[in-house]
Amino acid sequence: MTTHLMAKSTLATALLSALASALVAAPAQAQNFPITAAQRETASQVAQKGVPLSELAANAPERYTIKSGDTLWAISGLFLKRAWHWPELWGMNLDDIKNPHRIYPGQVLVLERKNGMATLRVDGANDASLPDTVRVSPRTRYESLADAALPTLRPSVIEPFLAEPVVVDEAGLKSAPRIVSAPESRVLLTQGDRAYARGPKDMPLLDDQRLEKQFRVFREATPLKDPVTGEVLGYEAQYVGKATLVRGETTTEVENRDGSLSTALVPATIDIVGAKEEMRVGDRMLPEPPRQLMAYTPHAPASKMDGRIVSVYGSAVVNAAQNQVVVINRGTRDGMEVGHVMAILKDGARVVDKSDDSRPLLKLPDERNGLLMVFRTFDRVSYALVLEITDGVRVGDRLTNPR
Repeated sequence: MTTHLMAKSTLATALLSALASALVAAPAQAQNFPITAAQRETASQVAQKGVPLSELAANAPERYTIKSGDTLWAISGLFLKRAWHWPELWGMNLDDIKNPHRIYPGQVLVLERKNGMATLRVDGANDASLPDTVRVSPRTRYESLADAALPTLRPSVIEPFLAEPVVVDEAGLKSAPRIVSAPESRVLLTQGDRAYARGPKDMPLLDDQRLEKQFRVFREATPLKDPVTGEVLGYEAQYVGKATLVRGETTTEVENRDGSLSTALVPATIDIVGAKEEMRVGDRMLPEPPRQLMAYTPHAPASKMDGRIVSVYGSAVVNAAQNQVVVINRGTRDGMEVGHVMAILKDGARVVDKSDDSRPLLKLPDERNGLLMVFRTFDRVSYALVLEITDGVRVGDRLTNPR
C-alpha cells in the first residue's frame, strides 16, 4: 500500500515560519510556531516589493537544495546578510504561503532578481519537495517526519546547557541541601550509590508530598565576575549528577556511654540516579526544575544593548570557538531575552605610529568578530551560543547590537 507522508508545501514559507518557532525540545510540540504581529507586518511589507539587492549576502546562491544536516540559521545566512532577519526572507514569497510549518531536505529555493529587488520562490518543477513514497507491509504504518525537519540550530549543541548550568547567589548555594555522608565511609559516589544528605536548619529534607524529590547535584560554585568592574554577578555551580530523595530527615533517641539518652539527627537518604562526574561529601543539591519546551526566535534587541563575555562554559581557557557556550554579563534585569542576537567585537590593538616622529600611541577600531545568540537567561547573566566567528572569542570581548 502506498501512502504519502506529507503534502507538498512551500519552502520559503516553511523556512521562515520554522525560524520563528525554531528549536523545539520535544517533537510533540513541533507545530507550535509562534509568529508575532510585528513579524507578520514586516513580511507583508517586504512581500509587496521584495528585498533590496543590497540586503542579499554577497554570495547568495541562485538555487539551493536543502540537505540533511543543514540548519535554518545557516540557510538564512546564505541569502541574507543578517540571518536573524528571517521575516524578510519569509516575506520574499508571502503569496505562496499555504502550510507554514516545516522545511525538509530535498526542497529547492530559487532566487530571482528584478528591478533592483530580490524575491524567493520554490522550484515547482522539482519533485524533491514531495517526500518519497513509502511502501509498507503487511500492515499500514505511519512514520512521522517531525524528526527530519531542520532546526534553527543543532539541538545537540544547546540541549546539555538547558539542564546543566545553574547560576545562584552565594547565600542561595550555601543554604542548599548538601551530601553529608556515604555508606562505609566512601569518598566518591556514582550512579547506583546510596548517600545521606541534610538540608539547612530552617528547611530540612522532610519526607512529605510537598517536598521536591528529584535533585540536581552541584559542586562548589565558581564566581562570575564582570570583566570591567570586577563585581561578582553570580555563582556558576558545576553540575555533577542527579539524586532522588528516598527518606527524609528525622531524629532518634540514642544511648550515651553513661546510660543517658539524647536526641540524634538522622540524615535524609538519597540514591544517586545519574552521574556526570563522581560526587562527594559536601556537594550541594538543588530541586530539579520542570522541563521547559523552548522555542528560539533569533532577533536583534529592540533597544541599544551592550555587554561583555564573562567566561567560556566548561573550559579553563579564555578563548571560545564556534558552537561553544559563553556567559555574558547581561541578564533579565538588563532586558536580555532568549533569542537575542548580539555582535561580538574584537578589541582593536594598541600600536605605536612609527611614521610619526613623536611615536603616538594608537588604538585601532574594534572590529566585528562574529555573532552569538542568547538561549538561557538569569537575573544578571545569560548563556549564549557562538553562532559564527572569524577569529577566537576571548573573555572580555565586547558585545553590541548587530547591524
